[in-house]
Amino acid sequence: MNPIRLGLIGDNIAASRAPDLHHAAARLCGIDVIYERLVPRDLGLAFDNVFARARRDGFLGLNITHPYKERVVHFVTVEDPNVKVIGACNTVLFGEPSIGFNTDYTGYIAAFRGQFGNKLPGAVAMAGCGGAGKAVAFALADLGAKSLTLFDTDTQKSGAVAAALKQQHARMPVFVAPSLKDACEGADGLVNCTPRGMIGYGGNAFAGISLRGRQWICDVVYTPLETTFLKEGAAAGLEFLNGYELFLFQGIHAFRLFTGKEIDVGKLRQALANMPQAL
Repeated sequence: MNPIRLGLIGDNIAASRAPDLHHAAARLCGIDVIYERLVPRDLGLAFDNVFARARRDGFLGLNITHPYKERVVHFVTVEDPNVKVIGACNTVLFGEPSIGFNTDYTGYIAAFRGQFGNKLPGAVAMAGCGGAGKAVAFALADLGAKSLTLFDTDTQKSGAVAAALKQQHARMPVFVAPSLKDACEGADGLVNCTPRGMIGYGGNAFAGISLRGRQWICDVVYTPLETTFLKEGAAAGLEFLNGYELFLFQGIHAFRLFTGKEIDVGKLRQALANMPQAL
C-alpha cells in the first residue's frame, strides 16, 4: 500500500513540527505517512500553483498556515457553517470537491479546556485578526467569553471579524479598539494571534502592555515554545496557554480528518517529546 501523502503550505515553516506530529501519529496507528513542508517562495511558485501541484501530485490533503489560511478558501468547498463565517481554513482534504476545514477553531476549544478546565475566559483582548485570529475569536465566543475586544493594524480585518462575531454571537459584546493599549483596558485575558514572537518574526505583540490584574494569557505561536510574551506572563505569575497546545490539538483533529484515525493525546504528546526538535 502506498504511503499517504500530506503537506503543509506556509511561510517561515522550517521549524514547524507538523511533520513530526503527523509522522508520530501515523506510527501510533500503524499507517505510513509522508508529510512535506511546501514553502511557495522556496519552490519559486505562487501559493495557487503549489496548492494545484499538490492536488495533481496525489496528496491526500494539506495543512495551511500563515499567511494563506484565508486565501485557500477560494479553492475549496466549505461545508461547516462556522467555518464559512470564519472565512479561513487550515486543513484541506482533496477530493471532488476538495473540502476546507478549520481545526484551529476546534483545536483551540480543546486546548483551552485541557489547560483551564471549565474556567470561563472572561473579558478578552486579542491581537491579530488574520486566519488564526478569526478561528480563535469564534472559539473564545463558544467558550463563553464575557466580551472580546479586537485589535489589528489592518482595521478592515478587525472590523470584519467583529461583524462576523456579532452576526453569530449577538449576546457577546464585541469591540474594535483603535490601539492595543485600548483593547487591553479591563481585559482578564490577553491573546496573541499575530506572528510576533515566531521564529523569523521575533518581538512581542504585547510589549509595553501591563500584565497586572490579568488572569491568563495565550500565545498561538509555538516556534519557539517559550515566546517573550509567555515568559513575561509566567514571571508575573499568570496562568497561560501556549501555542503548542493549539498545535497539538489542531493537528490531532486534522489527522482524524485525513485518516479517520483517533489518536491518544497522551501517547502522541510523549512520542513528540521523545523526538528531536529542529528549533
